[in-house]
Amino acid sequence: MGFFTLKRAIAQQCKRFQFSTSSLQFRLTFELVALSVCGLGIVAIWAGWQMEQNLVAAHKQTLDYIASRFPEQLELYSEMETVETGLVRTLQRVTTAEVMAWVKNPDGRLLTQSAETAKFVAQVPEMMAFDLKTMAPQIVHVGDRQIILCVSPLEVDGETVGQLYLSQDITADLEKLYISLWRLRLVSVGTIILLIGAIIHRIQKVTKPLAQMSTVAQAISADDLQGARLELHQAPDEILGLAQVFNEMLSRLSSAWENQRQFVGNVSHELRTPLAIVEGYLQSLLRRNNDLNEYQQQAIAIAATETAHTIRMLQDLLDLARADGGHLHFRHQPIMLNTFLEEIIIMAEQVSQRCIQLTTPPEDVIIYADQDRLQQVMLNLIDNAIKYSEADQIVEIDLDIAPPAAQINVIDYGIGIPLSHQGRIFERFYRVDETMTRSRDGTGLGLAIAKSLVEGMGGKISLRSQPQKGSCFTISFPLWQGKPRAQ
Repeated sequence: MGFFTLKRAIAQQCKRFQFSTSSLQFRLTFELVALSVCGLGIVAIWAGWQMEQNLVAAHKQTLDYIASRFPEQLELYSEMETVETGLVRTLQRVTTAEVMAWVKNPDGRLLTQSAETAKFVAQVPEMMAFDLKTMAPQIVHVGDRQIILCVSPLEVDGETVGQLYLSQDITADLEKLYISLWRLRLVSVGTIILLIGAIIHRIQKVTKPLAQMSTVAQAISADDLQGARLELHQAPDEILGLAQVFNEMLSRLSSAWENQRQFVGNVSHELRTPLAIVEGYLQSLLRRNNDLNEYQQQAIAIAATETAHTIRMLQDLLDLARADGGHLHFRHQPIMLNTFLEEIIIMAEQVSQRCIQLTTPPEDVIIYADQDRLQQVMLNLIDNAIKYSEADQIVEIDLDIAPPAAQINVIDYGIGIPLSHQGRIFERFYRVDETMTRSRDGTGLGLAIAKSLVEGMGGKISLRSQPQKGSCFTISFPLWQGKPRAQ
């Protein structure tokens, strides 16, 4: 199993279990498996090489021992018989069914050979082609056979008789060894596969608390900070420590967020009253314009306008602070949307001098909500649609029924909102285009307030938009079933 093949297999397995190849799980899994594969591979290769060396060494020692004892045996038999007869008797004594032996005179002529040698030479004639003076035991290839051959000089009473050839066919032994090694490799591959599964399972179990922490962090919103906690059991000490720090961070964030909400609410409340007084005096000065020159009138008019704008922003901040703190109260009642939207459009057309098209179903559509708050939301969305579309472009209000809910679609065909910004469009003070927003007299709070009010009344608000094609804000409320819902 190659390195890159292994990496690709692990990557496919990771993809199956849906975690990224750049994740901690993948890196730990791949590194541990790679180390295990390398370790098992090295052990298997070394074990196979060592077994082959031991097998060959054992046969070499056997031939070495026979070669060292052969002259002694030959001298013993030669004292009683002729040298030729002694060679035959010695060959019969020292050779076995596995060991072959033969003797050649100094001229290279065959003097004698064992019975096993004769049988082998009949099958492999190349065996007698060797004509050596001396050779330590080593492996030689004869045809398709692997043979250990040993050649040593043979002397009797100081007289050279010839060369003693000893050999052993180890082809069958090596084949058995190679079969065993293949079995060892298969066992190693099976072990690696089991090891991969065990490592993946173990790492997934160890890193599961991290996944839980990521899930909790992703699901937490500003409203959940107070009660959100990460509870881990039987996790490693390092991860438990990280979870504890994570919970402490949530507590600090919750405290900071609560302090921020209280600060915004208090500041908005405290500033709104004096600014309202300032606006009243400015309006009074404008009414007494006979005592003011043109420049003074223009300056006071600008100051009055900016003061009114600041008061509206403070009121928006105060509404958001109340909504965040759960202190924004709603007066729910049944609302017939058909008539309600007609009245809203009349109000919006009078202020904006723009044509707004309304489409409603023939049947009455009734929801249960706060009429004043819903009016605030609708005027906000209509004003938003008018701001971000040209004067000759129509704004549409469509009322649809999609049981069990009623949907109000506010549609414009203006500049639209890029996809990368749509996920944050309902965040307070978030602006898609700073220059464009400032030039259109926006505070960046309108959509955040609309979302808070709609969700506070039990509805949902969503957005669909394409750049240069327009936007569609959809408000969805459950249809009224004739019974007010508990608030």
